[in-house]
Amino acid sequence: MNIQYEDTTLPGSYGVVGSFPKSFGYGVEVPDLEESPTSADKPRILLMGLRRSGKSSIQKVVFHKMSPNETLFLESTNKIYKDDISGSSFVNFQIWDFPGQVDFFDPTFDSEMIFKGTGALIFVIDAQDDYMEALSRLHLTVSRAYKVNPDINFEVFIHKVDGLSDDHKIETQRDIHQRANDDLADASLEKVHLSFYLTSIYDHSIFEAFSKVVQKLIPQLPTLENLLNIFISHSGIEKAFLFDVSSKIYIATDSAPVDMQSYELCCDMIDVVLDISCIYGLEDGSGAAYDEESLAIIKLNNTTVLYLKEVTKFLALVCILREESFERKGLIEYNFHCFRKAIHEVFEVGSSNDGAAWRPASSSSNSQPGLKYASLNGSAV
Repeated sequence: MNIQYEDTTLPGSYGVVGSFPKSFGYGVEVPDLEESPTSADKPRILLMGLRRSGKSSIQKVVFHKMSPNETLFLESTNKIYKDDISGSSFVNFQIWDFPGQVDFFDPTFDSEMIFKGTGALIFVIDAQDDYMEALSRLHLTVSRAYKVNPDINFEVFIHKVDGLSDDHKIETQRDIHQRANDDLADASLEKVHLSFYLTSIYDHSIFEAFSKVVQKLIPQLPTLENLLNIFISHSGIEKAFLFDVSSKIYIATDSAPVDMQSYELCCDMIDVVLDISCIYGLEDGSGAAYDEESLAIIKLNNTTVLYLKEVTKFLALVCILREESFERKGLIEYNFHCFRKAIHEVFEVGSSNDGAAWRPASSSSNSQPGLKYASLNGSAV
């Protein structure tokens, strides 16, 4: 579906799973932690933290489109909850939501099984609460996980910062950063690297933080960034994001710094396109709101143009450019065709008919990255 929209304003028991009633309709409940053959090779992201820190709310808002206000009615997680999100998303991994009262010294807690296949461990700290106990639990969690799997990416979400002033946010992040790293140094774990993010489910900060987490798990990230750099440099585009449409996580962007307002505009554009497509674009109520013909152009009143175009079944390219640059629309479309072709070379489509997420291409198809860049270098300027 093609959309052109003129905007006149500038939008500013550890072995058992089942913490949520089935009537919620969010995620998939799994009877135990024994992984099926199809999920055994999927990287997983662990959500950990104290009770009521906001772990389940993050998962529901980012990957299941739950309204932030609805999360107020979520029950507290009391069992491990496993969610496989690869069915409707480009990102192909599982998210395990852990209860806040996890006891690492409990004999039923199998650290080897939990941490061995983990790509990232996200520890959520409630910034509006006393975080001394959370820091102690963070240290215990990181220490245990690092001994089992030193390759885990450790991410710390300093959460619920929407209720804090800007100065308080900065001071809280500095204090948590200092205390957490001092604890690691005292335990002779200086090699452990912690990444810190200020997050809230009431704005786009949680999506940007999760984007950074997911990008570390994508081995093709440098190739994708180079492709985007070449594309924007030959097309007069100021900023470009490669979005996972379902979750609004951007899996790659160009090398220019990410401006939060630009990211929010692009996220909002995806919502606009999907909403309008659902209302006006589906014939007889059939089809999909996002398909190979999805294209949208939104012109703001400050000479800025937002441009969205389908790349794959799960990915969309969202660009920000000036109106004078958009006058060369033919050049942009040709360069996009080259970019899209290169993306298809970087990834291979899963052959199953159930819409499985794309998986990394074999090493042989990714062994000559120069070919993938060359397909854009021929663009006329």
